[in-house]
Amino acid sequence: MSICKKEEEIVLIRESSLLVGKTLAEVAKILAPGVKTIDLDKRAEEFIRDHGAVPGFKGYNGFPFTLCISVNEQVVHGFPGERILEDGDLVSIDCGVLKNGFYGDSAYSFAIGNVAQDVRLLLDRTKASLYKGIEMAVAGKRVGDIGNAIQNYVESFGYSVVRDLVGHGLGSNLHEKPEVPNYGRRGSGMKLKDGMVLAIEPMINLGSRHVIQEADGWTIRTADRQVSAHFEHDVVIRKDEAEILSTFDFIEEIINNK
Repeated sequence: MSICKKEEEIVLIRESSLLVGKTLAEVAKILAPGVKTIDLDKRAEEFIRDHGAVPGFKGYNGFPFTLCISVNEQVVHGFPGERILEDGDLVSIDCGVLKNGFYGDSAYSFAIGNVAQDVRLLLDRTKASLYKGIEMAVAGKRVGDIGNAIQNYVESFGYSVVRDLVGHGLGSNLHEKPEVPNYGRRGSGMKLKDGMVLAIEPMINLGSRHVIQEADGWTIRTADRQVSAHFEHDVVIRKDEAEILSTFDFIEEIINNK
């Protein structure tokens, strides 16, 4: 498997990545206090299949759902279910699709109703850290430069970076080389080359960086039960600046017009 993608492969990864953004926007339409998380999952699966794709997560290593829905202290890989969202919740929704043999993978953290100011700031700054990392995702830099940019930014606010989970390469497999930590030293790690496709996904905690796995064998939550935020984009490495293949535009159009 080539770690650098051909242009025709990048076109297909972009198509899948944009479909993820549209799926998350479809979910955002019904996201509100009083909604069960399983209903979000059903809407997402229906939308993905209606667009000629299949859910990228469902069945992956045995994961039983279309979406990872992680609420408040849950960091990632949360199970949709009978939980009812409440005013003030922070909800991370991670979605993957497989279409034409290539994956898209993106995540967005939503504020449900009126969230506390510290939660709102965590959301804004975690999303900003994603773009700080993307700025470093250019040919000639190294994987450590991406993580270092994210880490320096969020730690300046007293937040902590989850170290047990990382971003990754993306293509005909959902998780490919290289791993992309959200922390690290400048100039360390694999050298970035034109055509590499990465899923960059900072997971940032309001409290300590330590996490534990819940009894379902999937859900990861903060050890101190403070909230965590998560944003993810798919990007292709280019010579001057990274090209973002996924999008938050559809999501934010829905949020801003609610």
